[in-house]
Amino acid sequence: MKPPNYLEGVTSAHHEAILRDLAWLVVTPDIVAFPPSSPFSGRPSQSELGLSDALEAWLNGLAIPELARHGRQSSRMGHYHEQLWHWLLDRAPNTRLLAHNVRITRKRITLGELDMLYRRRDQPAPVHLEVAIKFYLGLPEGPGEATSQSRWIGPGGLDSLALKYCHLQRHQLPLSSTIPAQETLGHWLAPRDTGYTETGLGGQLTQRLAMPGVLFYPWQAPMPSPEGATPAHRRGRWCHVSDWPALASTLPADFLVTWLEKPHWLAPPTFDAFKPASESLIPLLAMARYQPQQVMMYLPSNQRCERLFIVPDNWPRQVPLPPRLQPR
Repeated sequence: MKPPNYLEGVTSAHHEAILRDLAWLVVTPDIVAFPPSSPFSGRPSQSELGLSDALEAWLNGLAIPELARHGRQSSRMGHYHEQLWHWLLDRAPNTRLLAHNVRITRKRITLGELDMLYRRRDQPAPVHLEVAIKFYLGLPEGPGEATSQSRWIGPGGLDSLALKYCHLQRHQLPLSSTIPAQETLGHWLAPRDTGYTETGLGGQLTQRLAMPGVLFYPWQAPMPSPEGATPAHRRGRWCHVSDWPALASTLPADFLVTWLEKPHWLAPPTFDAFKPASESLIPLLAMARYQPQQVMMYLPSNQRCERLFIVPDNWPRQVPLPPRLQPR
């Protein structure tokens, strides 16, 4: 079987998982976006990064041993994802990382942290970027309307798209505009960033969000996308473990499958990781009876891959409450 050149926009020529994950991060759309009326904007584009026509050349020029050593510092996907952004912003042709995990305090009380500060080489004004990588499964029945973000929950049942979106919108992104943050950033940026002036940051600082990931739709029940979802967001499917035989019967007989292990839930693995379902699914299905498992299937007939979460039959064991309404 001839291996595909690209899966999810990432070439299989890179054998190092970190390089594939970096490429996936650059080409993968966010799962949600703020409305045009919002003061917050989305992720830095490939053009802003200086990687519109140079992604592969840039990846080939990275120092693999050093990158791999830094990438293995954390097995937690959220931390690993942030580390990838640090590398991307600090080494992309048109950006420079100024700081990350900047703690904002007031009277010795921590108000929060700013994920990252960066600036473009052609625009010195600093940018506050919050990042999150999320994999949410949609509930055909649940809180709110059919398009409610509260119906999209994490595989562990502790988080929801609605909770994350509201926390970013109400707290994380506005934090850099508060007086304590302005004082902290002014003190930190003044000696080293040309975008800072004697009058302070003022309106120079902008807030942006990058939230790549995958939305998994129920395999047997039609469900609309959540409110605010980007048109091109990555999609997968999910099923209960007892439904797997029925779902498998709809797939081509020669489909291949591989198990995705944290923190490498981002880019597809190299093609040699995909095996016939008969060789790899029995232990995976046994694990899925107790904990949700993410797999990727390869369909040779059209040379495409599809993500799938297989979850226990009693999933979800819990559904997070919707975020509280802000007082008027």
